[in-house]
Amino acid sequence: MAISEETYFKVLSIADQCEGQQDIATRLGYSIGKINFIVKALSDKGLIKMTNFATSTKKRNYRYLLTPQGVNEKLDLTEKFIVRKKAEYEALQQQLQETRALLNQNGNLS
Repeated sequence: MAISEETYFKVLSIADQCEGQQDIATRLGYSIGKINFIVKALSDKGLIKMTNFATSTKKRNYRYLLTPQGVNEKLDLTEKFIVRKKAEYEALQQQLQETRALLNQNGNLS
């Protein structure tokens, strides 16, 4: 299964705020199987580590902590996300300007 950078970004962005994979899956609208795969990949890459809740009666509840490498990866992915969204915004602005210009040419815009 190929996972996009955006998906890794989304999981890294909330993993340390969630109480286990089910919580992550619910917040992102992904299946628990997909989250399990992503969390394992992030853990294998050394980007997150899992710790049990000391006070939890459910031993399957884990807290996901970003490692220093994970924090750096999150920063890199955040920068890429912002650049991509800025480019999308600028393309939409250009398209809007072209549409307005075309409507003005045709006398359809007041």
